[in-house]
Amino acid sequence: MSIEKEMEKYFDRLFPICRSITGEGYQESLDIIREIIPLEKIDFPSGKECYDWTIPDEWNILDAYITGPNGEKFACFKDNNLHVVGYSVPVDKEVTLDELKKHLHTLQELPEAIPYVTSYYKRNWGFCLAYNEYKKLKEGNYRVFIDSELKLGKLTIGVLTIPGETDKEILLSTYLCHPSMAVNELSGPLVTAFLYKKLFQEKPFKHTIRFVYCPENIGAIAFLSNYGEQLKDKLAAGYVINCVGHGKLYTYKKSRHGDSLSDRAALNVLRHQDLPLEVVDFFPDGSDERQYCSPGFNFPMGLIMRTMYGQYKEYHTSLDNKDIISFETMKESVEMYFEVIKTIDENAVYKCRVQYGSPQLSKSEQSLYTPTMDFNTINQKVKQMKIMLFILNYSDGEHDLIRIADLAECSVSDCIPIIDQLKETKYISAMK
Repeated sequence: MSIEKEMEKYFDRLFPICRSITGEGYQESLDIIREIIPLEKIDFPSGKECYDWTIPDEWNILDAYITGPNGEKFACFKDNNLHVVGYSVPVDKEVTLDELKKHLHTLQELPEAIPYVTSYYKRNWGFCLAYNEYKKLKEGNYRVFIDSELKLGKLTIGVLTIPGETDKEILLSTYLCHPSMAVNELSGPLVTAFLYKKLFQEKPFKHTIRFVYCPENIGAIAFLSNYGEQLKDKLAAGYVINCVGHGKLYTYKKSRHGDSLSDRAALNVLRHQDLPLEVVDFFPDGSDERQYCSPGFNFPMGLIMRTMYGQYKEYHTSLDNKDIISFETMKESVEMYFEVIKTIDENAVYKCRVQYGSPQLSKSEQSLYTPTMDFNTINQKVKQMKIMLFILNYSDGEHDLIRIADLAECSVSDCIPIIDQLKETKYISAMK
């Protein structure tokens, strides 16, 4: 089965589930993901304080709907779980139209879309419906019914590491807490899971690779409350993986550093691929990067996205569905993240044994100017020689391989065969 078909199979199972930051829908979704990536579950009880936040009560829902004056049901949870404001308290009462409208959410600019709305930390109830349905509401009394519960429970995160040759880590974090939305929700967890499969097959790596699945924001905060201090010494690079299934471009959002290893590796790869690239400076809003890049941690966490969250019209609505997601785009995103991680893992600082004058590469025993380099064309030979000369010149014990590749206007992957040859001929050696 192709990776696209396998992703689609899991997508179809996950999409209908009503997920939230806690509850049975989240647990069911995490268990499905664990069929691909064997995450360890870590629970945080309701009421536990994590920095400035408190783990909320657990929320579950069975049904919800509104009954109109003529007895017709609408905004039915079982038709689309986005119809209910996330974390709505249970309610069963009759209200006037004016009172009902205080609890309704709609989008006039997208009249066919059901918006996504939550009220995690303020006890409330509400419904969401398309503006075209909202316009049809008539005066009269309405019955509102929400069969939900809020109780002491738990918030769960999933973690896993692929051990490396060192304890220096690459962190890959994604969220699993939105109900039935495709790009903003399921593209990230699925790409991360299939990236794990690819990385696991390719191990060992120099870096330890850590995976985190959590509810957005509060889940990342909970994770950091357990692991944040140890990551201060170990984290080399990392990414929040979301919005990787829609769009004919790549978007890179930088870490708070702006020039971290994560940023340099991602941009080195992204600038040498065929699709358009947009680069966005860090801003303290969005997804879990706001937690990882908070001042006390200031971790080097970037985001390699396709069309960025909030930048496509279907974002946070019922229109973010299977019609707009592309499993081919998700496959491309797996490959792109894999190349970036390989770039981080291959990055090193080298020292050339010839520091005075340039090396005499025409020496017969080295034969670096001969056809043994297997250049296919003159242009390719010129490109390879240019890269070689940059590597030799900047292998001064100070410039790492990503810096050298950027100076040579090539990707790190272009440098690797030449690095291997220069190491074999003992022109360069890696610094300890």
